[in-house]
Amino acid sequence: MAAPLFKDYATLRREFHWDLPARYNIGADVCDVWAKREPDRTAILRRLPGGGSERISYGTLREASDRFALALKSLGVGKGDRVAILLPQSPAVVIAHLATAKLGAISLPLAVLFGPDALAYRLRDSGAKVVLLDEGGLAKLGQIETDLPDLETLISVDGAGGGALDFESLVAGAQGELTPVASTPGDPAMMIYTSGTTGQPKGAVHGHRVVPGHIPGLRFAHPGLGQADDVMWTPADWAWAGGLLNVLLPSLALGVPVVAGLHAKFSVDEVLALLRDLKVRNAFLPPTALRMLQAAHRPGEAYRTHLRSIMSAGETLGPGTYEWAREAFGFPVNELYGQTECNLVLGSSFQAGISRPGAIGKSVPGHEVEVQDEEGLTCAPGEIGEIVVKAPDPVMFLHYWRNEKATAAKFRKGWLLTGDKARRDEDGYLDFIGRSDDIITSAGYRIGPGEIEDCLMRHPAVAMAAVIGAADTLRTEIVKAFLVLKPGFSPSAELTRDVQLFVRERLSAHEYPRVIAYAEALPMTSSGKIIRRALREGD
Repeated sequence: MAAPLFKDYATLRREFHWDLPARYNIGADVCDVWAKREPDRTAILRRLPGGGSERISYGTLREASDRFALALKSLGVGKGDRVAILLPQSPAVVIAHLATAKLGAISLPLAVLFGPDALAYRLRDSGAKVVLLDEGGLAKLGQIETDLPDLETLISVDGAGGGALDFESLVAGAQGELTPVASTPGDPAMMIYTSGTTGQPKGAVHGHRVVPGHIPGLRFAHPGLGQADDVMWTPADWAWAGGLLNVLLPSLALGVPVVAGLHAKFSVDEVLALLRDLKVRNAFLPPTALRMLQAAHRPGEAYRTHLRSIMSAGETLGPGTYEWAREAFGFPVNELYGQTECNLVLGSSFQAGISRPGAIGKSVPGHEVEVQDEEGLTCAPGEIGEIVVKAPDPVMFLHYWRNEKATAAKFRKGWLLTGDKARRDEDGYLDFIGRSDDIITSAGYRIGPGEIEDCLMRHPAVAMAAVIGAADTLRTEIVKAFLVLKPGFSPSAELTRDVQLFVRERLSAHEYPRVIAYAEALPMTSSGKIIRRALREGD
């Protein structure tokens, strides 16, 4: 008798064990294994402008990633070098990650929403040697005035020009045979910048183990993932941990085709068309995307697509959206939790019997998660404490880039501190309460105030700035800024618009303050730190 496709939670926990090999390389495992076994198997389904799609096989990905790796090698890229990827969802993103991993270099995904200032900081701090980009990215880099001494080469997917080499020509012209570096699971593979909850963002360095480490969480949210007709899609940018590690790389490692959608503003009609036309079976939809679908609810069978499983993460889903989604799609959404440094460690899976409105869920098999008090003691049921994760763990970051002090502060007595508050009930479900730091969760993005405040302070009218998250029905929170103006400037609608545009153009569209309040002074501690808690409480 065949083993059941779905197992209950207790069985999954009891039977789980990690089995990471001594040698593991993301590029080889995600792509080359399947290319050797089934070269014509579809890896990427690319949505085309005007409708229709094209299929990119694992064999094609292997050839292209080998060629690009050889091209990078000829440009001097080697083990440990950082290769930045500044592109929307596209096959080139996959090729770049695979090629970088095969060389033993470190990929640096960068969101296309970032403005010049945000890009300059990450490129300078990481010491990126190469950037793969498109015409839009090239224009942003042209606005960067900061010196980037480590950046040697720009490669454009839109053709040579503006000081950039042509991606396709490099791939076509590469010569030789490539043998992927024999990496270990703990060797550095990628660096994803945090949201900058205190000060500037930090580069969280992950090992090659991060991809197999995410597979248990992915399969918890999508039980039986890897069936013959499975197709995965997310509207999330592949530069974010959610798009890259909740979807792209682990899905490909399981042989599941991933849809590369058009990079455009979220449209309910286009989303529903994509789900139907490409017969998407599995999706990662952040809560804001689900709320937008909910707000534009179509009666009848509009949402009864080919989908068989949906996961959601990045912020709490909320009982209302949970109940709507269950009715609209015909099954509950599986909610998961994690952060850039340690992802997909808590979650729900209705197929495994773990699903409750308003709750994150329980520890994903393979991960040990607790709620602890400030002394590191396990909280009693109903008591609010901090979510902590037992180290070591395959999804756990190796360290912050060139920041030993911050790395050490992230751990306490063998547990990673998330900074997020929760309480566990008598049944073991975790309810998310809030953040013990000042992070803002907006439309699925985790936003730190430090980078925004730094940008605001560069505006000629701003003397002091503080940023908090203000409650919002659609986005969970929006960015709200409190400004103290310099002498000679007065609050006005025109100044508000100018400040908002200033931040939006320099950082990103999701980070600019949608609300601005003007103040004579800001609440400060005796050491000169802004008391954001006082601003939130008075908001």
